[in-house]
Order: sequence, then structure tokens, then C-alpha cells
Amino acid sequence: MTEPIVYLKGEFVPASQARINIYDLGIVLGATLTELTRTFGHALFRVEDHIARLYRSARYAGIALPLTPAEMLAKTRELATRNAALLNPESELAVVHFITPGENPIYAGSAGGAGALTPTICIHSFPLPFRLWRHLFTAGAHVVTPSIRHIPPQCLDSKTKNRSRLHWWLADQQTMAVDPKAITLLLDLDGNIAECAGSNFVIVKGRTIFSPTSRNILWGISLQTVQELAPKLGLAFVEKDLQPYDAINADEAWLTTTPYCVAPCTKINNIPIGDGKPGPLCGKVLEAWSALVGLDIEKQILASAY
Repeated sequence: MTEPIVYLKGEFVPASQARINIYDLGIVLGATLTELTRTFGHALFRVEDHIARLYRSARYAGIALPLTPAEMLAKTRELATRNAALLNPESELAVVHFITPGENPIYAGSAGGAGALTPTICIHSFPLPFRLWRHLFTAGAHVVTPSIRHIPPQCLDSKTKNRSRLHWWLADQQTMAVDPKAITLLLDLDGNIAECAGSNFVIVKGRTIFSPTSRNILWGISLQTVQELAPKLGLAFVEKDLQPYDAINADEAWLTTTPYCVAPCTKINNIPIGDGKPGPLCGKVLEAWSALVGLDIEKQILASAY
């Protein structure tokens, strides 16, 4: 087979044959939980952590998965191995999990009246498009805080990774009106910095990394990796409420995320952060991460043909 495979509804199928029913509650209600794991040298990175978080999200959402975590891990590794074999050695995979409550052909707008359902489980992958992130490592990211606010944890716990994301779509339209390459950074209802759609946001002052509090964000696996690397580099790591004022007056700011790990953020709302250039400590963390996975992450992104 020369096309990728997808694990869907209990079997591996060619990607061209993978289909979701229009009555699936992931479509009808946007009730979808998800994870994204990447490879380094075609080996999955911290996949156990991603799967563990997926099962915590499912428990919170009341979705009883028919696979055990060990079975989900085995299916994930099989898919990654088979699909990575279709790539050239320099390319890497992003492996996506998503689960929904299942199909309900008689929904009539009801969110809770579906009765017994069979969850939809899908695992698929795609090559990481490194070209999309090269500018982050040369010029740094520009984040914009639109008027749309982060969904408060009183409504939906931020620790749950989900695709109920119409508010992110609306926010991105406002952000791109400011700068087509900018990344949306949402504030909460009190004006505190929360997170970006696909990444966490941290600032650095002196030798301390400051992160928004875990109550208000999805605590990313990449953010966890930065927290674990920090003491090895002589850096402190602190959770606290942060406002745009703090980012504007920071020495550095970073984005942490699965696809590109950690990248400098050099501008917020068109105002430079620090000297407006990628900072040295971000480079140190990226070097330590590269040592952890056995390849030069920045070089891979900048040199990739994909």
C-alpha cells in the first residue's frame, strides 16, 4: 500500500476510504476530544503522556472508550510505524487521535438525549509541514490578543483537549486582520493571558520562566517538557496570572507546542518583546530538547524540504 492508513471504528483502512458519518456527534455538536503526537527520527515522543491525557479527557466528558490505554498505544504505534515507512528519512509524522461520543441520527438539537452510543475512535497521521514554522525561528512569532475571550473553566475545564473551537475560528479572523502571519493569544474574562489555539505561551524575566496558571490553560506536554528542562539549565519555572503588560515588559516570550517544540515570540499586538529578536534562553532550551531527542530540531525545521 502506498497511501497512509487510518485507524477508524476498530479497523485500519486506507486514508482515501476513511469517512465519518454526518450524524456523528463530533460533527453535530462539535463534541470531539483530541491529541496530537509527533515523531523524532520516526519515533513517537511522549506518546504515553498524550494517550493518558486523552483518557482523562474522555472520563471528564463521560465517553467510555472500548479500548484500554495499552490497546490504544499499540494501535497508535502500529499506525505510526506503517505510515512513517512511506516518508523520506528527513520527514516526521504528526499522529492525531480524535474521539467522539458516536453517531446519533435523531438528535433534533439535543445535546444530552442521545441514549446509548458507540464512541467513534480515529487515529490518523500527516507529515509535519515544517515550512509553515520556519519564520518563527528566524524572526519570531507575533501574537495578537483579539476581543474574543478564552472559554472560562467554569464552562469547560481547560485541562480537556477538545475541538469545540468556533471561538478560536472567530478569534483568528480578528488576528489575521491585524497580521496574516500572527498567532492568536486569548485572554480570559479578567484580562489574564491564557493560551494560543495550538500552543502554550510563556514569558521569561531574568532566569525565570513564567506560565499562566494550570487552572486556566491546557497544560501542554511540550510545556511540561520545558518545565522539566528548566532546572537543568539553571532556570526557575513559576505559574502565575500574567497580563499583556507582563509580556510587553518581558525579556523573552516563547510558544511551546508539539509540532515545533519551542519557538521565540518577539512581538505582541505589534509591540516588540525584549529587543524584538529571538532570545538566547529560548535557544538554550531548544538545544537541550534537541539533545533529549537526538536531533537538531531547529536545523530540521529550517532545512526540511517539506
